[in-house]
Amino acid sequence: MYFYRRKASFILLLLAVTVLALNSCGLRTSHPVKMRTSTATLRDASLEQLVDSVNSNAAKIQSLKATVDIDSSVLEQKKDKVVDNPQVAGFVLVRKPEMLRMRILVPVVRNIMADMVSNGNNFSLAIPPKSKFIIGSNRLPAKPSPEPLYNMRPQHIYDALLLMPITSGNEIPVLEHTTEIVKDPKTHKDAQQDAYTVLIIDKKDEANSFLARKIVFSRTDLLPHEQYIYDRQGHLVTYAHYENFAEYGGIKFPGIVSIQRPMEGYALTLSIVKMDVNVQLTDEQFALPQPPGSQLINLDTKSSAATAPHEQESKEPR
Repeated sequence: MYFYRRKASFILLLLAVTVLALNSCGLRTSHPVKMRTSTATLRDASLEQLVDSVNSNAAKIQSLKATVDIDSSVLEQKKDKVVDNPQVAGFVLVRKPEMLRMRILVPVVRNIMADMVSNGNNFSLAIPPKSKFIIGSNRLPAKPSPEPLYNMRPQHIYDALLLMPITSGNEIPVLEHTTEIVKDPKTHKDAQQDAYTVLIIDKKDEANSFLARKIVFSRTDLLPHEQYIYDRQGHLVTYAHYENFAEYGGIKFPGIVSIQRPMEGYALTLSIVKMDVNVQLTDEQFALPQPPGSQLINLDTKSSAATAPHEQESKEPR
């Protein structure tokens, strides 16, 4: 033991001499680079005010009809690279409580590339160029498909597009003072800026409460610019980014909504070209029967079948 102590003391002394020698040779210890602070004028708000802004805006929107440009990308896991797809045009219909329809058009000729509908529990997806009609529940399989298209659910878009209200009976909001990296308004360079983050704890099952969502508010306009949605196991299932807010019928809504689904390996960005809010939408506008001649694929049972030929149409949902 005495030998061990003497040996340890000698090593410490040797290290100290070495450090002094290095410093005397002009070598300096490194320090982390400090991020510049944003020069933007910041606004203050309480937790109650932020929650009220989410809830009041959510209550104002009952339906929307939008023309959009759609950018998408998928992760090719085998090649470990992200592939960007060409931009396409499309239409989005939303009606509360959980109805969504999105039609994607082929560039130039504007025939239907894909048409999908969700009622909150189940979805249907028609792909005319491939003569396929996919149906299933919004519940994802335990193991995502290597084909990103089979992982897409309209409900993912619905949940990201519309911020759900924070319900006092089932959810507990908690305020956290955080920071975000933004472009400084004067220098147009990256800068650190204070932000508000509201953490939403789901306590419907009090024995198994979990972090359901996080909403990040910019301190410059007090609008929600990011949303993180988690599952019960704490996995991030949806990340949404909101920017270019504008007023549509007196309602503030983002002009660009970017959606990432990290577990399924795909991302969508919807850029609003034209939008009307609180328009009357009928049940027929959310009806999507199987096109004749298409192959029926049930993702829940993993079964398929085919029917007679059909014709494509390239119109906006009516």
